Amino acid sequence: MQWTQPDRDARRFAISPKDQRTEAERDKDRILYSSAFHRLAGITQIVRAGEQDIFHTRQQHTYKVAQIGRRLAENCIRTCAKNEQSQWIAWHGLDPETVEAACIAHDLGHPPFGHAAETSLDELVRKAPDGDANTDGYEGNAQTFRILTKLAIRFGNDNQCLGLDLTRATLAAVLKYPWLRDHDDVKKKGKWSAYKSETNDFHWAREFHPGDGKTAEAELMDWADDIAYSVHDLEDFHRVGVIPWWSILKDGQRDNLITQVVGNWFAAPMDAAARMRAALDRIALVIRSFPKVTDEPYDGSRDQRRQLRNFTSKLIGRYIQAAKIAPPESERPVEIERFAEDEVRLLKHLARHYVIGLPALKAQQYGQSRIVADLFEIFRSEGRTGRIDLFPPRLRYIWEDLAGDGPARLAADCVAALTENEAYQLHRRLTGYESGSVLDPIVR
Repeated sequence: MQWTQPDRDARRFAISPKDQRTEAERDKDRILYSSAFHRLAGITQIVRAGEQDIFHTRQQHTYKVAQIGRRLAENCIRTCAKNEQSQWIAWHGLDPETVEAACIAHDLGHPPFGHAAETSLDELVRKAPDGDANTDGYEGNAQTFRILTKLAIRFGNDNQCLGLDLTRATLAAVLKYPWLRDHDDVKKKGKWSAYKSETNDFHWAREFHPGDGKTAEAELMDWADDIAYSVHDLEDFHRVGVIPWWSILKDGQRDNLITQVVGNWFAAPMDAAARMRAALDRIALVIRSFPKVTDEPYDGSRDQRRQLRNFTSKLIGRYIQAAKIAPPESERPVEIERFAEDEVRLLKHLARHYVIGLPALKAQQYGQSRIVADLFEIFRSEGRTGRIDLFPPRLRYIWEDLAGDGPARLAADCVAALTENEAYQLHRRLTGYESGSVLDPIVR
């Protein structure tokens, strides 16, 4: 279904006057200046934020996703213009500024400590005895949409407008999994992009896109995220010696690696193993032209850094060029060449296999999950009895303005609003491990 520019630019409330910017530019600026985005500097990408300066934080990852997303959109527009297919751009409504805005927003809902805490919060919200809303659980993408439409501070209740009041195009572009949670659907019970408490906002954003398909801008945001995750995170762990390229490229490791990738592939096709072998061959061909990446332990020498930068740049350019806008009648608005999807799938698995499986990381995540559980229960139990004076002032508005969403949802909102340093400090204070200074609110 085609949408017009006024359809895309529409805002649910539109209470602030227009200025010199386009509507998409205003959206991007609102997200960029939000407290939720600022918080991402203190949030884990894979390794705990602040553990070593070499690792990406969630905010640094987001900046790179935004840069890749914009380049993807710009390349798609140039390609369509070159092939006299500009009407496809008009049909899908592709705007690089909107793609970049969605990329900047895409991880706002990640709680402190990353995916381990996300899993813990989902279980905690679902099992809390606080009403029907608990069946929604917790999901980072759905929390992002809730932040944008309800939790972020930009307008006040006097105007009956919460959140950032973004355009329909940007809200739709953020919806990576454009459906509500459905426990009876294997595709929709694990990943979804809006809670039932934001149902009206969700349906408004999706008005011109019935069904489960993403918009073109959401597809590009999603692909940009995959590229950044698969390339930049591997670069981090190569630098600290966790990714053993010399071992990965050996013949003896291939079958085991491919079996693992196929085993983790949801609804894997019949030719999945053959595709992964071919993908590994192609990646090996690329990386072997950078011997200082494959053959030497990383020590930060000039030549190593140069080759590593050229390797990652080559991969990113390769995957940007693999995305094309599809004709209006296509099932998906963006076509990504199979070779690129397969290579990115393989690279993402390497990060999970060699990094996320580290025993030390698992032990760290175990402790972090306990912190999340303790904070959640304190917020939930004290909040439901009205003792919000215990909470940092920055979090009290959640209980004052959104009480109808239920204590479990609001407790999850409070935990998810913290940086990791704030979570550690607030946990020590509220559990009595450390009193701290009465002049230090911890959460500002």
